[in-house]
Order: sequence, then structure tokens, then C-alpha cells
Amino acid sequence: MVITRATEYAVRTVIYLAQQPKNDIVLKKDICRTQEVTPAFLTKILQPLIKAGIVSSQRGVGGGFLLAKDPGEINMLDVLQAEEGQLKLNHCLVDTSACHRDGYCSAHEVWHDAQREMAEVLKRYSIADLVRREKEKLDFLKNRT
Repeated sequence: MVITRATEYAVRTVIYLAQQPKNDIVLKKDICRTQEVTPAFLTKILQPLIKAGIVSSQRGVGGGFLLAKDPGEINMLDVLQAEEGQLKLNHCLVDTSACHRDGYCSAHEVWHDAQREMAEVLKRYSIADLVRREKEKLDFLKNRT
């Protein structure tokens, strides 16, 4: 399983917005430039994030985008699910009537456990955590040179 490019860019965009001063509106062109994404693709990425209440948009002169929540209240699972929908590793986990083997299939239990564990790991990492980690890594690299 590989996340989509849209999800990868959504995570990067949310981290970038979280790095800005609180309540600062960020211009679309600045997001595009710093995240190396086209305006059309950024629009596609931002729509589900806005719908999920992760990002807010401001229209008009001085308009742009900002986080709708505190970065500590947004986790990786939130962003992934905003872009890709509910986390489901197999069809039998999406629709319990999809497979008549659910009652005895030993693989079903593995898919269920793996999905649950993956969701827990993604929930553990807030955007605030990722901002902090990135800053620490950049500081480390800067001090090495």
C-alpha cells in the first residue's frame, strides 16, 4: 500500500501551515512555491482538508489558507483520512458482507489487527509533533556544518 501523491503533499502542506505564526493567512502562491506543487494540484489537495475542518480558507484581497485547528489537535490519521477516506486495508474490512469467509478466515483477523495498529500509529503523531521533529532535525543539520 502506498499513499497517494495528494496525501503526501497534503501532509507537507499542513506541516507548512503549522510552521507559520498562529492565525497567519498564507497565500496560495507561497504554498505552491515552498511545497513545489502546482496551483491546480494544491486546490485539489486543499478541498478535502477544508471539508474535514483541518484547513480554513479566506477569500478576497489578503486571502489564503491557515490551519482551522491547533496543530496539536491534528494527527496524521486525520490528514490521511481527509484525503483518502477511511483507512481500510482490505475489502472485507470495508463491507462485512463482501466476503462469506469472515466467520472463519484467519487472514481477516490479520487485516483487522494491522489496520487497527496502523490507525493507532498514525493517531499518535500530531502535526505539532512533526513540526517539532522537523525543526530539531534542521537545527541538528545546521549545527553539523
